[in-house]
Amino acid sequence: MLTHPQFDPVALQLGPVAIHWYGITYLVAFGLFLALTRLRLRHEPYVGQTQVWNVPAVEDLLFYGVLGVVIGGRLGYCLFYKPGHYLAHPLEIFAVWQGGMSFHGGMLGVITAMMIWARRKRLSWLTVTDFIAPCVPTGLASGRVGNFINGELWGRAADPDLPWAMVFPQSGDSLARHPSQVYQFTLEGLLLFALLWWLARKPRPVGTVSGAFLLGYGLFRFIAEYFREPDAFLGLLSWGLSLGQWLCVPMVVLGLGLMVWSRTSGGTSGAGPD
Repeated sequence: MLTHPQFDPVALQLGPVAIHWYGITYLVAFGLFLALTRLRLRHEPYVGQTQVWNVPAVEDLLFYGVLGVVIGGRLGYCLFYKPGHYLAHPLEIFAVWQGGMSFHGGMLGVITAMMIWARRKRLSWLTVTDFIAPCVPTGLASGRVGNFINGELWGRAADPDLPWAMVFPQSGDSLARHPSQVYQFTLEGLLLFALLWWLARKPRPVGTVSGAFLLGYGLFRFIAEYFREPDAFLGLLSWGLSLGQWLCVPMVVLGLGLMVWSRTSGGTSGAGPD
C-alpha cells in the first residue's frame, strides 16, 4: 500500500507571492493547447485555409478559451456544487484563490467563448469546436496532475492488497484508496486525446469530432466517478450516482445525438466562412 508523497502545493515562494503547482498545471494546459492547435493547422482540411485557420487565429482562440475556462469553471462550481453558500456570500465567487473549479462549468464557458469567436469569424460554431476538441484532453490531464500534487479529489476506499492503492493523509483517515486522479488522467486525458486525435486526422462530417468529445469524456468521467470519493457536502445522489455522473449523462446523450446528426448534415469540418 502506497502513501501520498505530500507534495508542497507551493512550487515557488517570492516574498508574499506564492506560485502554486496547480496554477502551473493550468499554464501547462494552455501551452499544450497552443502547441496542438498549431499542429492541427497542418491537418486537412485546415492546411489550405490560411485566411481563416492560421497561427494568429489559434492564439486568439486560446485567449477566448482561457476566459471561458476560468469564468465558466468558477461559476459552474458555485452554481452546481454550492449554490446556497454562494447565494448567501456572493462576493466569495471572486475568491478564486480559495479553490473551487468545475470541469462542466468550464466546458460551458468554453462553448460560450467559442460561439462568440465563431460569430466574429463568420464560422460555423461546430466547425470551431471540431477544430479544438482533440486539443482539450491534454489540458484535462494536466489539471489532474495538479489534483494529485495537492492530494485532493482522492478516491474511494480500495482493497489494501491493490498494488497501487494509496493512503491520502488529507482525507483524515488511513484508508487505502483508489488514486482516482491517476485514473482520470489516464481516461479523460491520455486515452481520450489518443482517440480524438486519431479521429480528427482526416476530414469528418461537421459535428463528428465535437460529438465524440462529449461522448468520450462523458463515458470516461462517468466510469472514473465510481472510484472517486464524492464531495462530503453532497454525497451520492439519486440511484447512487454522484453529481459528476449526473452531469455526464446529458453529455453522453448530446454527444451521441450530435454524432448521429453529423452523418446527415452534409458539411465537413474546416469549411471556410459561413
